Amino acid sequence: MLKRKTGLALSLVLAAGTLLSACGSDDAGKSGGDKKAADFKVGMVTDTGGVDDKSFNQSAWEGLTKFGKDNGLDEGTGYKYLQSTKASEYESNLSKFAESGYNLTYGIGFLLKEDIKKAAKQYPDANFALVDDTLKSENLDNVASILFKEEQGSFLVGVVAAKQTKTNKIGFIGGVESPLIKKFENGFKAGVKSVNPDAEVISQYAESFNSPEKGSAIASTIYSKGADIIYQAAGGTGNGVFTEAKNRSKGGKDKKVWVIGVDRDQHEEGMPENVTLTSMVKRVDLAVEDVAKKAMDDKFPGGKEVVFGLKEDGVGIAPSQDNVSKDALKAVDEYKQKILDGDITVPQTDKEFKEFEKTLKK
Repeated sequence: MLKRKTGLALSLVLAAGTLLSACGSDDAGKSGGDKKAADFKVGMVTDTGGVDDKSFNQSAWEGLTKFGKDNGLDEGTGYKYLQSTKASEYESNLSKFAESGYNLTYGIGFLLKEDIKKAAKQYPDANFALVDDTLKSENLDNVASILFKEEQGSFLVGVVAAKQTKTNKIGFIGGVESPLIKKFENGFKAGVKSVNPDAEVISQYAESFNSPEKGSAIASTIYSKGADIIYQAAGGTGNGVFTEAKNRSKGGKDKKVWVIGVDRDQHEEGMPENVTLTSMVKRVDLAVEDVAKKAMDDKFPGGKEVVFGLKEDGVGIAPSQDNVSKDALKAVDEYKQKILDGDITVPQTDKEFKEFEKTLKK
């Protein structure tokens, strides 16, 4: 009897030990995860548009801020940004993060490509992420290239513009003319022409992402030519497009003109005159957050391209849709499915657009 009781007691002790051991392992895992997050530091270098450009840089910072808060990081030490007021500051800002022991540093925009390449070679133990261009061919294992299918989202807002123009004249204003912004322009024109082949698209570039006054002047010219909708893909320069549209729309209902925003839902930028027709949302915030998580979990996609399109919910129409007609929204859904099904390949370059336009005439 005594032997049986001793055996039972020993079993209970072992079971308790196993339970405590299991609890201890779980706590240790949590502690290890918390420690990893606490030790992780991530930085972001803006282009000259600045962190409050209400567009591209701002969206990236929103994603980084969310990542920081979700993982208990302190702003300024665990996550922070350095603003570049001129291109010559890109390299030094990237170096500051690397020399301060930051695990990951983002370069926001294709304009930082060469500087990230230099920094990655100079600091091989630090990780970098380039947004909107690729360094894959450079075989740099400490650089991730984040890309978007901007042409797909731009196609959809082109569908909206084609459905809602009253003058059959539509404008496009780009920042710096480049392969990237050409994706916005050609995707947009393809969307317009697919729905309304007779519509005219007037395109012009400001050659700057940080010149609201140029955006306003170009918008004035295009609106004066009869356009009633302008799609801007120009960063901070696009703020001037909104200014011009609001000033014109103060003249009454018959003077109403529209802007299609970019990168973020720019509905508020059109207020109080309510001139934002819709926006092409490019989820830079989602991409920044996603790659930061991968880096913290030791799954950094170094040497690879990470691409976000319609399929990944990386681009699309903004949730603010009060100014978009039901007919236009229905058409957007139809064309979105055609793109996802592979029935439509949206053009990125001028050459591809010309070929695409030929198919519409058949």
